[in-house]
Amino acid sequence: MSTGPLLVVSALMEIGAGLILLAAPAMAIDLVFDFPGRDAGVVIGRVAGAALLSIGAACWLARHDGGSAAGRALVSGLLTYNVAIVALVVSSSLGSPGPILWAIAALHGAMAIWCAWFAKRGPL
Repeated sequence: MSTGPLLVVSALMEIGAGLILLAAPAMAIDLVFDFPGRDAGVVIGRVAGAALLSIGAACWLARHDGGSAAGRALVSGLLTYNVAIVALVVSSSLGSPGPILWAIAALHGAMAIWCAWFAKRGPL
């Protein structure tokens, strides 16, 4: 049995949710968590934590499969993520960047370059 349909549905769901949260985070949080006393920052922090945990688990589990199609796809996804973080910091979409946020942007920029280098090299 192929995992293709599962991956397609997952990709569409998560890309859709990601775009909505990037474009209108307050509206999305208010729509989903519509009850008083819910701090949107805490909710987004927990969702982001779950997403980062998932990215870390996928990277860890694929650490020996870098040359596979799935490994290359994971690197492409990481490239997208790292470029997006840098863009959000540079555009001040995350607020006024202080030294810690600039350091995080620099780290993600370096990771984006590393991912791009692997993506350009092709199969390992």
